[in-house]
Amino acid sequence: MATEEAVKKKPLWLAIEEELLALGSQGLSGEGSEAVVHNIAGNLDGKGYNVSKHGGNLLQLRFALEDMRKVGNPLMEDFNAALNAPLLEDLLDQYAAADKLILDVGATWPKLKRSECRPEVIAFVEQRKLDLLIEKARAMAGDEGIELLIDEKVDWGVITSRMEITEEKLKEVNTAMEKRAAERKRVLGLVEKVKDKSDEDKVRYLIDNNVAEPLILELGGVDQAAIDGAKKAMEEELKEKQRLAEEEAARKKKEAEGPALEDMAPDEMLAHIEAIREIMEFSDVEKEIRTMCEQSALPKALVDIAVSDPAKLDELEKQAGG
Repeated sequence: MATEEAVKKKPLWLAIEEELLALGSQGLSGEGSEAVVHNIAGNLDGKGYNVSKHGGNLLQLRFALEDMRKVGNPLMEDFNAALNAPLLEDLLDQYAAADKLILDVGATWPKLKRSECRPEVIAFVEQRKLDLLIEKARAMAGDEGIELLIDEKVDWGVITSRMEITEEKLKEVNTAMEKRAAERKRVLGLVEKVKDKSDEDKVRYLIDNNVAEPLILELGGVDQAAIDGAKKAMEEELKEKQRLAEEEAARKKKEAEGPALEDMAPDEMLAHIEAIREIMEFSDVEKEIRTMCEQSALPKALVDIAVSDPAKLDELEKQAGG
């Protein structure tokens, strides 16, 4: 991918063609040919090309001017039109695109087919591809455009300058992309482990391993119906597990609280009351009494009465024959 680095020096053929493009209609008439040649030669000399005093270079300029007059327009006019016509999709393979451009424009300008021209044509195509990528990226929502340019391996300096973002922002987006790539790799590993399982078993396994639904759909080799079916079955199982857990918790709570008053035999009740009275001799603080009674596995029904209505505890003791 082009990085927009300044080219040190263009080849002479390209420098000449750009000078001819700048001439416009002035160079198309045969009048003042020598003046035009010497004017362009002087411009090129000023840019570091030895044209005025180099017979071969000066001859190359004369031939280029003559070719332009024969065709009726500058080579670069046709070249730029052909370069700007393709869509981004047509430039994804810049080498194939460059070859096509050379073939198309070379039908009118055979000198473009020379081997010395191809590297420059490729560079133009790469730059055009970069410009179209930037244009597409700037039109995308959120960080999608930055991600596109990172995927296309565009130079980071180009991304920050053309997208007008900081290097910190670029690093942030890149880190997020790396995390997503790592997660995809993890998920693909999980999918491989259950590749021979049913779709429902695959989905269950991936959900149990904290895989997001979009990735299950994309990488799991299952459709939305399989995901919905597995989730429904898992929800029903979860509800059943919750119901059983609640029942077990209630059973344990009832077991810990001990029997109800009506379920106690008289001698059992007397023994429990005696134990509660012994505990109450050690403390008159309700919280402490309850804690010691719980540790002694004394029935909660009797403990509640003991701390709230001691007189009733006496009454129950008499009824039990105490």
